[in-house]
Amino acid sequence: MPSKCQAHNPSASYCNVYHSLFSPDNNRAIEVTKEKCKPLKNYNNPKLLWRDDRIPIAQKFDDPYFSLDNGLEEVRHVFLNGNKLSNRLNNGFKIAELGFGTGLNFLSTLWLWRLKKQKGKIFYTSFEAFPLQPIEMLKAQNEFPELSDLKDEFYSLWSTLLEKGELSGNDYNLRLILGDARRTIKQFDTLVDCWFLDGFSPAKNPELWEEDLLKNVYRCTVNGGTLSTYSAAGYVRRNLSLAGFQVERISGFGRKRHMTIALKNDEK
Repeated sequence: MPSKCQAHNPSASYCNVYHSLFSPDNNRAIEVTKEKCKPLKNYNNPKLLWRDDRIPIAQKFDDPYFSLDNGLEEVRHVFLNGNKLSNRLNNGFKIAELGFGTGLNFLSTLWLWRLKKQKGKIFYTSFEAFPLQPIEMLKAQNEFPELSDLKDEFYSLWSTLLEKGELSGNDYNLRLILGDARRTIKQFDTLVDCWFLDGFSPAKNPELWEEDLLKNVYRCTVNGGTLSTYSAAGYVRRNLSLAGFQVERISGFGRKRHMTIALKNDEK
């Protein structure tokens, strides 16, 4: 039997507030980070190709880690705006994610939390089967100078996250659960306020979009909680609906005409 989840009450208000917080200097060379980002062994690291030496592509799935149009704006549109986080984020807010990837979603969320200048801490859990090496994460993050302050803050911490599975700061707690999410989520015992579903394309990585997995996502979502994903595939929307979510297709980002948002509204 799945463990009983611990509840947290979300806020539901919303406003759009996406402007640049930083005037960053993005001249830090990747080579500077190498001594603090040693290669980690015994992990199921993916093999990468790099488009224009900037955008990582997972060879196994032939899929980029973020939008070719603008990865940061995609995150803001799909995940931050899709879950209406501008006003929902508050002390103790819990987020979970399928697919940690380059860490871009986490950094973007922490950026927004710090923009609000509220006291307290947000809690972020990510499930990842194929963790990138820290040096690969940093190379990918160089694509987003708006986040350079955060990149510099975390550049020596990614190895610790992979080795220990958790990082904690004054305003965040980050937990990384390695392995096949179809198995590891069964032991997840926290109710979260929103989910970011950011696996590779359902056509190429259907395992992260299966009905049973999404039922566990539903199980560990607070009533009134939300999720969002860049995908609007019928397979994904059907499985979310079968899992219990109220599902809506809305305008997507860039080359994707549509995306999906969903709500847990358990009236029982």
